[in-house]
Amino acid sequence: MKYEGKTWTYGDNIDTDVIIPARYLNSFDPKELASHCMVDIDESFAKEVKAGDIMVGGWNFGCGSSREHAPIAIKASGVPVIIAASFARIFYRNAINVGLPVLEIGNDVKKIRKGDILSVDISTGTIADKTTGDTFKAPPLPDFIQGIASAGGLIAYVKEHAQ
Repeated sequence: MKYEGKTWTYGDNIDTDVIIPARYLNSFDPKELASHCMVDIDESFAKEVKAGDIMVGGWNFGCGSSREHAPIAIKASGVPVIIAASFARIFYRNAINVGLPVLEIGNDVKKIRKGDILSVDISTGTIADKTTGDTFKAPPLPDFIQGIASAGGLIAYVKEHAQ
């Protein structure tokens, strides 16, 4: 799976309550959640994000609560992949469960600026910054995780592969 889009960059320790503030958790509607995504640290995100844009975070992205609302809000915003230095483990798992691929590139994330255009190949882990010419390498997602993402999430994947 390959993606290309403009980046939205955020720093270290972006927690799930920043991604989707708790006051908006009275809804399970993905589009409603997306309309409030990142509002407390970036009021422009929910209003200006375009389908295909790529989110980039620092270390420990998605720390905080175990709710799946955060990756659901990001995915419903049209973001097809998140790149970060590292992810909180529960966020990583929840992102995969909802069909949102995530790639870790360590300190190389600091070389990506807001607005850069990235080309991302999750099958190889190759990330090309078309704005700067830099190329980064993340561990590629295993085939079964790519299958979950391609199916749209774990539930859809299980239904697709049920006997």
